[in-house]
Amino acid sequence: MIKNISANAVISDGVEERTRIGMLTPSSNTVLEPVTHEIARQVPGLSMHFSRLRVTEIALNQLALAQFDLDPFLGAASLLVDAKCQVIAWSGTSGGWRGFKHDQEICDAIEAQYGVSATTSVLAQRDLFEAHGVNEFGLLTPYTSDVQTKIVDNFGAAGFHCLAERHLGISDNYSFANVDDATIWRLCRELADEGAQSIAVICTNVKGAGLATALELELGITLYDSVSVVVLRALQLAGVPVDQVHGWGRIFALSS
Repeated sequence: MIKNISANAVISDGVEERTRIGMLTPSSNTVLEPVTHEIARQVPGLSMHFSRLRVTEIALNQLALAQFDLDPFLGAASLLVDAKCQVIAWSGTSGGWRGFKHDQEICDAIEAQYGVSATTSVLAQRDLFEAHGVNEFGLLTPYTSDVQTKIVDNFGAAGFHCLAERHLGISDNYSFANVDDATIWRLCRELADEGAQSIAVICTNVKGAGLATALELELGITLYDSVSVVVLRALQLAGVPVDQVHGWGRIFALSS
């Protein structure tokens, strides 16, 4: 029997080698893994793998900030290295309030220690804004006002002006997944009404990705969801054509 070998698989010594991407995942997140699998299943020869680190609260107190210290990332990444993942991505948004430098240090440490390419949701967001020429954006998160202010300030310092924002005032990471579709729709409409043509849903435990196509069609915006952007950027780093992904918003077509 002749086996069909996917476009993203290679043969080495008679063994099929797939493209493997590893995702570092907040422990209390229940959204990003199923969404990531749904996006990735359109890409032949690709498999996604996950390693968790403990994250339960999004806040600016010292205990909450310490969840994102370097050592837990390196420990979780080492388990993905055991699975021979070619790219490792932090599917979390701590760089939004801790700063882009924080995420870059995580990526640099992973790349130096394990010899694999690395990215994060926030760095992917920045990279796509730059690639797509986005200078102004609307921001939607489930976070508290102080965390929201940090995100606005950090993106502003990088040259991206937040012209409108909405946040829900929640700090419990598990609870973000309970934000319903109607709330996301309402807040995106409000941001579009205030002039946002690009809207960033920054949180990998909010169900924004699956609404992207419908929201874009109704509102005439481009939606940048944190799960979608990090999958897209990881595919790019792995050398996988992103135009194989359909139905998850126009960012994939814009990046082809």
